[in-house]
Amino acid sequence: MPAGIDYEAVFRALPGGAILLTPDLVIADVNEAHLRLSGRPRDVQLGRPLFEVFPDNPADPHGARGLEASLRRALATRAPDSMPLHRYDVEAPGRPGVYEERYWSTVNAPVIGPDGEVQLLVHRVEEVTELVRARRAEAGAEREQMEAQLYSRARELQEINERLRQVQAREREVVLALQEAMLPAPRPVGHHRAAVRYRPAIGALNVCGDWYDLAELPGDRMAVAVGDVVGHGLEAACVMGQLRSALGAAALVAPGPARALETLGLYARSVEGAESATAVQVTVDWTTCTLTYSSAGHPPPALLHPDGAVEFLDRATDPPLGARPEHVPRPEARTPFTDGTVLVVYTDGLIERRREDIDVGLGRLSDSLTRHRGADAETLADALLAELLPPGGATDDTALVIIRL
Repeated sequence: MPAGIDYEAVFRALPGGAILLTPDLVIADVNEAHLRLSGRPRDVQLGRPLFEVFPDNPADPHGARGLEASLRRALATRAPDSMPLHRYDVEAPGRPGVYEERYWSTVNAPVIGPDGEVQLLVHRVEEVTELVRARRAEAGAEREQMEAQLYSRARELQEINERLRQVQAREREVVLALQEAMLPAPRPVGHHRAAVRYRPAIGALNVCGDWYDLAELPGDRMAVAVGDVVGHGLEAACVMGQLRSALGAAALVAPGPARALETLGLYARSVEGAESATAVQVTVDWTTCTLTYSSAGHPPPALLHPDGAVEFLDRATDPPLGARPEHVPRPEARTPFTDGTVLVVYTDGLIERRREDIDVGLGRLSDSLTRHRGADAETLADALLAELLPPGGATDDTALVIIRL
């Protein structure tokens, strides 16, 4: 370590906002950039729990949950944890109960002491609120700029992946932490609720390469995505997390599922292990009662109509991610829906069996959906898994998302 460097002065002069937290998530120090971002003096923050100084907005109570989960992951894995672009509203200084909508890019990194234990957490934030607002208004004109930032985000995620590879001796603990982070418990998106299920393959340390994601979009819209990475265990989980985060970020600004998958495909070329990964994204628009979808080599989503008829969304299917040597625009299709229709998005573990044509598995799915057409989403999800997965356990992962439209 070079002599004569005042690291306290360096911390305070950092251009990006940063907080030092104890393992109990109590604020130990705050740099000048973060004081300016938060609008709160240092003496109001020091020695107090982070979520007491920055309480969650009751009208949008999801910011603190995601941040706390990231901090806990950094503590558990002893490795930096980068969060996807996320919303965390801040209470206006001097105006209790009045929250300002804010968006952040966040990295949480542990500081390891001589005894090998985590002494502090560095909570680094960059505010991107104005960028998000500008892109909502001018998404088309600023798409290329957003993609450039997405690639920068990809490099950060690759660095995290490399650090995770260095803790192979603790693979079980890391994998369990990743499972909790990458496949969170279901929550309402807007005023809509989805039934989600995840079943790992036999002997895969409880986490593999399948994933699902749901995101609220402007207007009464929801983006539903499911993907599948080849392989099992820690490496597949790392790739899964990178692709899920990248597609989630792209969905916020892309004009539709096809453009979001195009961006993901370009990104997948830089991720080792992402070759031949598949994904499908469906945008549900309750205002126009339409579904817009695009698939990168993934099994087609199913629509269960109120009369029991089953329709597979297979009019916008393209090769898996990174399969083409050159970039080609992906197809996109749109279909209307009526009240009571059920959208079913899944991975191939639900339908595919060795030495069996995929049409046989799609037929089983169709028959099961028709038999249970009157069930609510949670009951239908359980029924599909009970009827379609092998009794002794599947040899491939299975992710399933069901939404009654």
